[in-house]
Amino acid sequence: YSDHHQIPESDVPLFCYQVSHAYQRPCDECGELCPLKKCQETGQRQRVLHLHQTSQGREHVDVEMRPITLTDGQTYFLEIMHMVKVAQAHPEGQGLIGCSEAFNQMLALIQRAGPSDISVLLLGESGTGKELAAKAIHNISSRMNKTFVTVECSGLSETLFESEMFGHEKGAFTGAINKKEGLVSAARGGTLFLDEIGDVPLSLQVKLLRLIETGTYRTVGGVELRQADFRLVCATHKNLRRLVDAGTFRQDLYYRISAFPIELPSLRERKEDIPLLITALLKRITDGASVSLNQEAVIALKKYTFPGNIRELRNILERAILLTDNKQIGLEHLPSECREAPMIACDTGSIETSKIVPLADIENHYLANVREKFSGNNRELAEKLGVSERTLYRKLSSL
Repeated sequence: YSDHHQIPESDVPLFCYQVSHAYQRPCDECGELCPLKKCQETGQRQRVLHLHQTSQGREHVDVEMRPITLTDGQTYFLEIMHMVKVAQAHPEGQGLIGCSEAFNQMLALIQRAGPSDISVLLLGESGTGKELAAKAIHNISSRMNKTFVTVECSGLSETLFESEMFGHEKGAFTGAINKKEGLVSAARGGTLFLDEIGDVPLSLQVKLLRLIETGTYRTVGGVELRQADFRLVCATHKNLRRLVDAGTFRQDLYYRISAFPIELPSLRERKEDIPLLITALLKRITDGASVSLNQEAVIALKKYTFPGNIRELRNILERAILLTDNKQIGLEHLPSECREAPMIACDTGSIETSKIVPLADIENHYLANVREKFSGNNRELAEKLGVSERTLYRKLSSL
C-alpha cells in the first residue's frame, strides 16, 4: 500500500477501505464490491475494478484477491493490485478518461478482455469513444508493441474492399500499376480494428467471414494463400441482432465477432464525468492553455442530452473557445440547444424552499416521490434518471 497510497497518520490500525477509498465503512456498504468478503464467502479467487485514492490522486486499480490455504489448514488472503494504465480519473493523459460507475463497468470488461486474444465487439452510440477503447484493448494485450490498424468499414466500397483489406498484385486490374500490401498484412502481429462493421455490405461479409474463420487470404490477382496474424476488435453503433433478424447481416459472422461484447455508455449515462471530460478536452484542444467554463455553463452542459456524445462535447468546446475573448467560457458561448436544455421537473412537496436545506434531503425526497409514482422496474427508472441500476439501488436503500 505504501508505494501507491497516502496512508494517513493514525494511532490505531487502519482498514483497507480507509486507506484506499477514504471510506469510514467497508466497500460493500458504500456501493462497491469487496473482493475480500467475496473471497471469504466463496473460497474462490476474486477480481474487481476499484477507484483508489493514491499519492497520484484518484486512480483505477484492478484488485485481485486469492485465498491461500497452508498445510496446517489455515487460510490467508493475498491481495494483488494492478494499476490500470489505459484510463485516468484525472484530466491528464490521452487515453480513456472517467470515474463514473458506468465508465468503470466498461473499463473492468476492457481489463478482462485485453490480455487475451479473444475477439471483442464494442457497442455504443456514435461518439462514445469506441476507437479509444479499441486502442486500450490493444495497449494491454500481448500485441501492444505491434501495429494497431483501423479499417473504416463505412468508407469501403465493394470494389475497393478486397484491394484495401487484402492488397493486390501488379496488373490485377486497371490502374494497379504497382503491387500493394493490404491492411490485413499491415496488422500482422498486431490488432485489426474494424470500425462500423455493421456497414459492411452483405456481399462482402462472406469474404470477411472466410478471413476470420480460416486465418488465410489471397491478394487480388494473387494465387498464393497467405496466413493472417491479428487480434480482431470490431465496433458498431448499430443493433447487429436486428440486422441479423432483418437478413442484412450474416448470423455466422455476428457470432464470430461478438465473442466478448462490451457496451460503451453514452454521455447521458455518465453525466458525473462531464466536468472531468470538459477539463481534459480543454487541455487537449488548447494544448494546456488556461481556458475554463464558468459554473453556469457547466450546469447547462450537465442538463444537455448530448446525442453526439463525447465527440459533440468536443465540438461544442472548440466552438466556444473561438467565441470567448477572455478564456472564460460562459452560457452565452454555448449553442442554443445547450442553453435551452430543459430543467428536470421536481415536486418539492413538503421541502421548505424558503430556506436552504441540504441537497441530500432534496434528492431523497425526490427519489421517494419517484419510487412511489413510477410504474416501471428499477432498470427502467435508472435509465430515466441517467444513473446505473446499482447507483439507484444504493440511493433507494439509504432512504
